[in-house]
Amino acid sequence: MRVAITGANGLLGGAAVALLSGRHEVLGVGRGPCRLPGGGFAWADADLGDGRSVEAALVAFRAEAVLHAGALTDVDACEREPERAWRVNVGGTEQVARACRALGARLVAVSTDYVFDGSRGGYAEDDLPNPRGAYARTKRCGEEAALLVAPDAAVARVAVVYSGRPGAKTTFATQVVEKLSHGQVVNAFSDQVVTPTLAENAAAMTAELLLEHDHRGVLHTAGATALTRVEFAQRVARRFGLTGEIRPVRTADVKLLAPRPLDSSLRVERAKAMLRAKPLAIDDALEEFFRQWRGRGA
Repeated sequence: MRVAITGANGLLGGAAVALLSGRHEVLGVGRGPCRLPGGGFAWADADLGDGRSVEAALVAFRAEAVLHAGALTDVDACEREPERAWRVNVGGTEQVARACRALGARLVAVSTDYVFDGSRGGYAEDDLPNPRGAYARTKRCGEEAALLVAPDAAVARVAVVYSGRPGAKTTFATQVVEKLSHGQVVNAFSDQVVTPTLAENAAAMTAELLLEHDHRGVLHTAGATALTRVEFAQRVARRFGLTGEIRPVRTADVKLLAPRPLDSSLRVERAKAMLRAKPLAIDDALEEFFRQWRGRGA
């Protein structure tokens, strides 16, 4: 099958390229040159924010299935540049959905826990979103663009994505390892509850949803454990055998440009019931994260 993956230079997109290359004819789509290890896939340099180039690349490839993992995910950058956030997160998703409609292709669009305001947590797929801030609002509108424009579409929500594979971008989890390894203090929110998601686990779940299911609508494909940022940092430190200071801070005490939901934890029972690739509990995910990290020096 011809499978295209947007955001292929990113965490989830890159993991999906690695997972599907060799099993399918894969096109990675990203802005700028490919930063992934070579082999087994083609590459298209295209910009989700320009109106047409991603759509053209998907049509030229004759994609039969598209995992849309590309987005502007810097929350504060979206707040500074809301028009750019709209072009990428809404207009870019519309590009992808138009191409899927024209091609009759299956679409899975990746979204975020931030579509919820975080007032209570434990959100299920049927709970009503209430996004706050430019990033959250544009991602919510992107969900609607995918579901409205593409006839065969699903939305997969993830949260606090991280990976330890070589070349993966810096995340909160990797910062914990790096800072504690160098004797530096880690600041972590004590009042923000999240469901951290290992990129490779999310890639397995979203790829299965894309290629083996006809589910339309929303599915939560996040990690299976809800915990505060402080608790997440402590779990990472414990698995890596690291000591040092993890300093609890409150979101209200930090100058944040964009609002953060306090408890945007996602329920994943539906994914557990539907998919062979199950959402990982935190300790199982960190076991894989630790293995990946050790592989960086191999």
